[in-house]
Amino acid sequence: MMLLERAGAEAGSPWKRTMNAEQSLLSVAEAARRLSLSQSYLNKLRVTGGGPVFVKFGPRRVAYRPADLDAWIAGMVRASTGEAEAGAPAGVAQ
Repeated sequence: MMLLERAGAEAGSPWKRTMNAEQSLLSVAEAARRLSLSQSYLNKLRVTGGGPVFVKFGPRRVAYRPADLDAWIAGMVRASTGEAEAGAPAGVAQ
């Protein structure tokens, strides 16, 4: 399915084509490779919380947006080991 979006200042057509939504999403396997994690660990993070946000299509299909993976990685940056661990559930002792 091709997405269309308004192109307010463009001359000509009031609509412009954008990237197909499917092309900008990564499968669990692709996301795990990009994050250097196993698929099973990425699945566990999705169930228990603390992992990157994801897109869910129906009961079985899950995908990740590259920008969300990048944001999750950025949120994991720490200056020292004394800082709170990223993704730890609230109230859990570190």
